[in-house]
Amino acid sequence: QVQLVESGGGLVQAGGSLRLSCVVSGIIFSAKTMGWYRQAPGKQRELVTSITSGGITNYADSLKGRFTISRDNGKNTVYLQMNNLKPEDTAVYYCNPQPTWLYPWGQGTQVTVSS
Repeated sequence: QVQLVESGGGLVQAGGSLRLSCVVSGIIFSAKTMGWYRQAPGKQRELVTSITSGGITNYADSLKGRFTISRDNGKNTVYLQMNNLKPEDTAVYYCNPQPTWLYPWGQGTQVTVSS
């Protein structure tokens, strides 16, 4: 049974930073490409960034330079370091292995950025 537990969200002022964590169980974590996704109120869930099993990363163009994804295969954990946060980054953030249609979504972690 796959479980995804996200944490680290919170309320932060614009320009601040947060580090999100996602602990994964029930899969061979080290073999999976992992993604961070977000869903803002009234919008569809979107891919923020991903990291392959070999550590190759991919970012949405608008987020390059502010967000950094990393992983610790020994801890079955994927991280998202978010710097210089903007109000438009406000959303619920989720992690998921790819392809996402194979796996359940976790509860996500709320990130709220105040102006």
